[in-house]
Order: sequence, then structure tokens, then C-alpha cells
Amino acid sequence: MMAQGGCRKIVFMWSFDYGQTPPAQPAPPGPPAEPPMPSYQKQRLLIKGGRVVNDDQSVEADVYVEEGVVQEVGPNLNPRPPSGLTVLDATNKLVIPGGIDTHTHLQFPFMGTTSKDDFYTGTKAAVAGGTTMIIDFAIPQKGCSLIEAFDTWKSWADPKVCCDYALHVAVTWWSDEVKEEMKTLVDVKGVNSFKMFMAYKDLYMLSDEELYSAFSYCKELGTIAQVHAENGELIAQNAKKLLAMGITGPEGHALSHSEDVEAEATHRAIAIANTVNCPLFVVHVMSKSSARMITNARNEGKVVYGEPIAAGLGIDGTNYWNEDWAHAAAHVMSPPLSPDPSTPDFLMNLLANDDLSVVGTDNCTFDTCQKALGKDDFTKIPNGLNGVEDRMSVVWEKGVYSGKMDENRFVAVTSTNAAKIFNLYPKKGRIAVGSDADIVIWDPEATRTISAKTHHQANNFNVFEGMVCHGVPVTTISRGKVVYHDGDFNVTAGQGKYVSRPPFPPYVYERVKQRQEVCKPVPVKREPYAGVVSATPESE
Repeated sequence: MMAQGGCRKIVFMWSFDYGQTPPAQPAPPGPPAEPPMPSYQKQRLLIKGGRVVNDDQSVEADVYVEEGVVQEVGPNLNPRPPSGLTVLDATNKLVIPGGIDTHTHLQFPFMGTTSKDDFYTGTKAAVAGGTTMIIDFAIPQKGCSLIEAFDTWKSWADPKVCCDYALHVAVTWWSDEVKEEMKTLVDVKGVNSFKMFMAYKDLYMLSDEELYSAFSYCKELGTIAQVHAENGELIAQNAKKLLAMGITGPEGHALSHSEDVEAEATHRAIAIANTVNCPLFVVHVMSKSSARMITNARNEGKVVYGEPIAAGLGIDGTNYWNEDWAHAAAHVMSPPLSPDPSTPDFLMNLLANDDLSVVGTDNCTFDTCQKALGKDDFTKIPNGLNGVEDRMSVVWEKGVYSGKMDENRFVAVTSTNAAKIFNLYPKKGRIAVGSDADIVIWDPEATRTISAKTHHQANNFNVFEGMVCHGVPVTTISRGKVVYHDGDFNVTAGQGKYVSRPPFPPYVYERVKQRQEVCKPVPVKREPYAGVVSATPESE
């Protein structure tokens, strides 16, 4: 359980807000309505006595919030009038920007079932963990409309989300129609990132020629090209061979998705993106070899970002060889967790030193019964695990508490860098005048033990079970509303908002534009060749 924090509510101006059961969608319905909870929606907030931590500095300061926006940051604030002011005591606590999870799959229809956490339970769990925004994925089937997929996912999310969200859109096939829809998504729908798959053969996978076209057009539109980097053909062949050998359990998943499979695809994606000067964001970086590819590319000046996930930083793939099938299957995801137990530490070191850039979760939960769809064939085990609630604490424990990164780097990798890359900054990812009041009061000294018995996700298994984490969110504020405090929720389904993201994020595209200008190939000036030309076979 979470250790009790020290936030003290000095003044209350209660109104009441009632949760609602999210409407039925082609996915699991939401949980029963929350009991009536006090609402802070219209309140003015003063966070007093804490240390405000941004990615570039930490200062002792108070934070005043009104109308969902940070109005003042400074010492000894005393906003007027005092009536109607709610004061939150952050003494000996950190006041940090709300987390941004760049990679979730809530109520995702996949592999014959639908992920357990919908947009209500998933975002409710997120705010309990200190995350105030998620970016999910709208994923069309091959041959289907990208815009229709976007509209479908948005219709699922809007009535349910407890915090702000945005949507990446997957490009699962290529045509002139796809190009037109990508432009509409950018111009009209506020999308600035597109995901391409190099895995899931015959389902989502693109060819190299299609990747070249998609990356080229992403760059033209000013968007971020994301890639699931695994060699889908090698995976298919490996799986076929392993099944023929009688290996049907979860260990077969790890063996078929070897580290070389991820590293090869990562190298290929970087090469294609660099050829067309397109910024690349490699999602769920899971292995040492893939991470080294990204590190080397960044050292060479290439515009590429790597996203490890909470599970890859906190646990390892030795779990696939656990004799309890359900335990092993619960960890199945793609790419798999590395069987090398030293990998989480390796990835955290790279994250701390800016070789890797942001932390997502790839939160895509399936319970034991759903995982059992693959009880006789590892290729049919639904891929995915949890993380949206535990991401911030796991990164603090494995990164800050271990001494690998400081509190400012923690803010960078859990919030600010994501905001900059996806053009949300400085409205998101920073505590400053004019920023959205997405704020977390964080207790660096408190501890909690992660368990499926106490987590707020819909799943019956937690891959971090038993992990003791230093660093606990005491209070989570979303758009100026206290949505979570000391274990109590104040959320209403649908209170979160869809956030549009403009193209050409400066943090990314200033470099891209400069490279375009200075790295243009130019022809060599020379006199025309005037000598003899050999006859070709056709002219003889």
C-alpha cells in the first residue's frame, strides 16, 4: 500500500461530482460508477512549500493554479482573495509536471480479444500513478481507413477518459488514399505521429519500400515517424521452426523474437529514415543491441529517439521460463523482455545519459483467461502487459533511487521530452506560468509495494508484483482539478480532453530543417565527356 503523504488540505470548498459508467463500446464496459467524491473542478489551488522540479532546474516555490492553468510560480505566494482557495501542503515533497505515457493500448481489439483496461480504468490507474496524459494508438486493419480508425478510437475514449489524451495513428498499408488521409489527420484531427510496423507479418507489417514512402511523407507533413522494429519475416520462420520442435509455451515467444530480430530491424529503420531525413521514434526498445543501434545513430547526429518501457527497465525475460504457464504467459509482449537479466540496468543507464529519450509502457493488459487463448501455441498468446499505473514509481526506483539519474532527468524522461517531441510543450511537461495545471505532488521518501491485489488496473496480474518502490505520487492534479489524493479518487468518466498536436515540433524539426539545408547533395561541375562511347548490344 502507498505510504501516507504529508499533503494537508487547509481549506475546502466542496461541490459534488458523480462518476458514471462509461457507455458500452466494442470493448469491455467500464466499472461501476465511483461513489460521490468532492470536486476541485472550479477551485483555485495553492501548492505550498514544495520544491518545483522541471527538467532543467529545481527551485523552492509555491504554485498557484486557477482555471486549470498555472498562474504563478514563486516563493511565499499569497493569492487573493483567500476565500475559495484550496491549499495543498507540499512540504518536503517535490512538485513535478504530470507524467506523459507515450505508449498505451487501451481497449485494443487484438489477437482475438480486447485488452482488459479500457479508457476509463486505464486512465484512472494512470492518475493514481502520477500520469496525467496518455498517447494511445488508433490502428486500422490493412486496407481500412486511417480516419475511420481514428474516429473509432476517439469515440471509445471521449466518454471514458479521466485525464487528457492524444492518438498516434498506425499506417498498416500504403496507397495514395493513405497519403490523403494522413494529411487530413494532420490538418484537421491534430495528429502529428504515425506508427509503422516491421513485425506482425500479414497483419500490420510494411515492406521496406512502403516504409521508405511512409517515412518520406511523414517528413513532408512535419510529423514523427514511429516504428515497431522487429524483423517480421524472421519471427515467422523462427516460430514455425520452434513449434515443429514441440516448443509451444511462452519461452517459444522469446526464442522466436531473438535480440538479433529487434536489432536488425532497428538498424534498417534508422537507415531508411536517415536516407529521407525523417525523424524517427523507435517504440519499446527492449534489448541491448537495439539500444546500441540508437545510441550509435544519435552519436552520429541522426535524428532518432528511443523509448524504453517501464517493464523493460524493471524486470527481465527470465520470466518466460517460469514453470507456471500463467506467470510466463503474463509477460508475453513484442518485442519480448530480454532474457539477459542485466538488460534493465543497461537500458536505464542509457536513459539516464540521454541515449534513450522517454519512458512509455506499451500498456496492453490481458488477463489469464485471455492469455490462455495461446495455451497450446505461443504465437496465439495475446501480446501485452501492464505499466500505466506503475511507470513513474518504477523509473524513480530504478533510476533516481539507484543513483543513476537526478530528479530533473526523471522529469525529462517521464514528461518533458515527450511533450517536446510530440509538440505539447510548454503547455504540457513543464510547471511554468501559462502551462496546463497537470501537476503531481511527489513524495521521494515514501514507499509502496506493487501488487495486483492493490493496483487500480482491471487486470488480475501485475508483472511488477512484490517490487518495493521508493517515490510515490501523493496528489495528482489534472487541468487544475485534484483527481487523486492519498489513495482517494475524484474522477469522472469523460473529464479528460483530446489534445491536438500541431506538426513540425521545433524540438525535432529545427534540426531536420537545418540538415535539409546544409546536407543537400550538389552535382560536381565538370566539362561534358567528349570521348568515344561504347556501343550497346541493342545498337549493334
